[in-house]
Amino acid sequence: MVVDFSEIYSLFYKRLYLNAYSITRDRYYAEDIVQETFIKAMNKLDTIEDVRKMGAWLSVIATRTAIDFIRREKKRKGVLMDQETLEFIGKEMNQNVLQEVEASCLFDQIKTAAGKLSREQQGLLTLKVLKGLKEEEIAHLLQLNPCTVKTKIYRARKKLKTLVFETKIA
Repeated sequence: MVVDFSEIYSLFYKRLYLNAYSITRDRYYAEDIVQETFIKAMNKLDTIEDVRKMGAWLSVIATRTAIDFIRREKKRKGVLMDQETLEFIGKEMNQNVLQEVEASCLFDQIKTAAGKLSREQQGLLTLKVLKGLKEEEIAHLLQLNPCTVKTKIYRARKKLKTLVFETKIA
């Protein structure tokens, strides 16, 4: 049986693409699945008995390929990344080294300045910023008035800002 594969491709591409897209919900994955479907079909073209059922046959291949792809992706999410992927992500995230160095320096300055605050101010800022507690929660924890806590945190932040600015100039 002689079949013009380019004609089959042009006839059924859109149908297979829509089929794959309905399963993956991603146009790039759908395109990959359609390509893989045609490769599989080309390799098994001699097994088709009725050429009139070519569309249905291709649709079944595309559907099964898409489902297999989704299953692989679900499994892959729990698998550790390979070294190449980690390096790529590292390069993408470290594109602006200058910004990272500046942020690191600022963090060091804040840390140094925070060491100059009183213990009470350090404790309040730790509860607020690092622990993520709200003023009401801190007030309840320390048995203080919420307004008092709010004022003390404001003053601690203001003093910290002043100390950081002083270390920048020095």
